[in-house]
Amino acid sequence: MNRRLFLNRGTLAAVTTVLLPAVACQSTTDKPATAAGGAAATEGATGTEPFALHEATVADLQARMAKGTETARSLSEKYLARIQALNEQGPMLRAVIETNPDALTIADGLDKERKAGKLRGPLHGIPVLIKDNIDSGDQMMTTAGALALAGHKAKQDAFIVQKLRAAGAVLLGKTNLSEWANFRSSHSVSGWSSRGRQSRNPYALDRSTSGSSSGSGAAAAAANLCAVAVGTETDGSVVSPASCNGLVGLKPTVGLLSRAGIIPISSTQDTAGPMARTVRDAALLLGVLAGPDPADPAKLPIPAATPTDYTTFLKATALAGQRLGVEKAHLNGPPAVAKLLREAVAVLKAQGATVVEVELVKDINPLGEAEFDVLLYEFKDGVNKYLAGAGAAVRNLAEVIAFNNAHAAEAMPFFQQETLIRAQATDGLANAKYRAAALKTVTGSRKILDGLLRDNQLTAIVGITTGPAWCIDWVNGDYSTGVDFSSPAAMAGYPHLTVPMGQVRGLPVGLSFVGPAYQEGPLLALGYAYEQATHKREAPKFLATVVE
Repeated sequence: MNRRLFLNRGTLAAVTTVLLPAVACQSTTDKPATAAGGAAATEGATGTEPFALHEATVADLQARMAKGTETARSLSEKYLARIQALNEQGPMLRAVIETNPDALTIADGLDKERKAGKLRGPLHGIPVLIKDNIDSGDQMMTTAGALALAGHKAKQDAFIVQKLRAAGAVLLGKTNLSEWANFRSSHSVSGWSSRGRQSRNPYALDRSTSGSSSGSGAAAAAANLCAVAVGTETDGSVVSPASCNGLVGLKPTVGLLSRAGIIPISSTQDTAGPMARTVRDAALLLGVLAGPDPADPAKLPIPAATPTDYTTFLKATALAGQRLGVEKAHLNGPPAVAKLLREAVAVLKAQGATVVEVELVKDINPLGEAEFDVLLYEFKDGVNKYLAGAGAAVRNLAEVIAFNNAHAAEAMPFFQQETLIRAQATDGLANAKYRAAALKTVTGSRKILDGLLRDNQLTAIVGITTGPAWCIDWVNGDYSTGVDFSSPAAMAGYPHLTVPMGQVRGLPVGLSFVGPAYQEGPLLALGYAYEQATHKREAPKFLATVVE
């Protein structure tokens, strides 16, 4: 959940909008070992040392294993060593909340299978990190970053984790996140959890990773702590951290990926999604994760046939002949990011696309109050159902709130739990207010999006995913940087892809592609063509602050 969306709409609080991060952030305690003035970390590892797997794609890693120059075990050992060097020392990214004690055993088994001529799938031997709200039936905990759930180990894998294992992935560990997927407080700090502490943006260590898939963003691709990662999103939690960490991120259509075994916020909007350094790797991971699950009755009917290999859509010429909309408000947004968008539009046109201006944000924004009401009701309902069968020390939301109150110094040192309390005050999904809000949010957003796409004959709508990363601020919490684009697709349950578009003073910004339900393939094709024409991703330099 990207709480800043509600700040932009004024749902939670009036805030200052900072259009361009121009100076170093205020120092915080618990800070990484860095030098001032943009210098990289100086104590221990810095993140910039030569790394054998630097920016390696899944195809690169598979080629090395096929040649015998690497094995699943050697890849896992290298990534685990990098996690050890960068996660709790040096830049102290705190992107990984827990590594898997079984990882090397899993890797050894997969190496034996490879030697015997058996390959499970496209991820055979590939180290993957998953977010700490996704169940894994192993020695690792599933806690949503909350001390209230510390010690909780899931009884079985989430459906998407079963699919990862079936495809041969090495489950390397779990990533930190904004606690309770950033649905705890109106003054929260993205990337902070009481169990995992503060994750940091590897592009500027005093900047936010965004959230709530903070660690998946900072770890997966950005800091090269794994090959690919899995995040989750309710509204912005895959695409916003992907944008702020220079990644490709895809929020799929709600229902394409099973939500069973994932600690929920919203049955209407929740979904997992891939986060990677390239569009191809995101497409490959999506194909592994996707698939119907009888235990997850999605609200959007799943087509009879969905692709099993999304890489088949990827063509460098895919933009030719396409008609795209561009969000008009973003063309006139904060100058530095608006400039990046205008440059991106020029590329889209040069690659053969027709681009017309549309106004989506102004029509969607009035639905924000209703969306938040929906999330409050669905969060209590979903969390109570999850905890009832989890075997955790807390059995419902009321007990979570009581635990936090009893352990306030550890669980709530920087912000409180007003959002949890508001959710606890709701009285069930039969409530007329909830039903009206759900109808307004879902039906309204789909009507707006479908109408724009149909009336303008558009394949997709593009815009700025979110502004550059803002300062980590434990006093005031997150603040708005003036632009976000996740809500239309989030409310409607439609797919949303972000691809690196450039940087503002060393901070990445993503370009969004939003399309109709279950059109992940065409969206990935558009994003791939743009990526191949621009190659805007740059690896992080682990600077202390933004470039002056």
